[in-house]
Amino acid sequence: MKIIPYNDAFHREQVIELWRDVLNYTQPRNNPSQAIDRKLKADDGLFFVAEDNGSVAGTLLAGYDGHRGWIYSLAVLKNLQHKGIGTALLKHSISELELRGCPKINLQVLIENKGVQEFYKKNGFIEEPRISMGMELNENTH
Repeated sequence: MKIIPYNDAFHREQVIELWRDVLNYTQPRNNPSQAIDRKLKADDGLFFVAEDNGSVAGTLLAGYDGHRGWIYSLAVLKNLQHKGIGTALLKHSISELELRGCPKINLQVLIENKGVQEFYKKNGFIEEPRISMGMELNENTH
């Protein structure tokens, strides 16, 4: 297994399938194809895939705005979970953010997703006293 930058020509269809299966994206704002296009437009080099025998085994998107880093869309094929792939993706992304001078990384987990919360805690993240707030920009979901 190796962590490499996302390559649209080779990875797109597998990533879309992975996200639909693992991340259960159902909202229009989470359309996998559109999310990929938006990330590629950012052109920040923070979209990674874990390849296993030439196939996508997992993904992670990271972001950095000069103030905070973010972790998004960490997903591993269900049959390959609990084998270190998610941790490898996370560590790779943390290293990339550190190289960019990132002082802190944030992420969000659904409150009911206890398994994922435990995964992040095992990887050094702590729960912080914050309220997550959001606003949908409906004109950008199509």
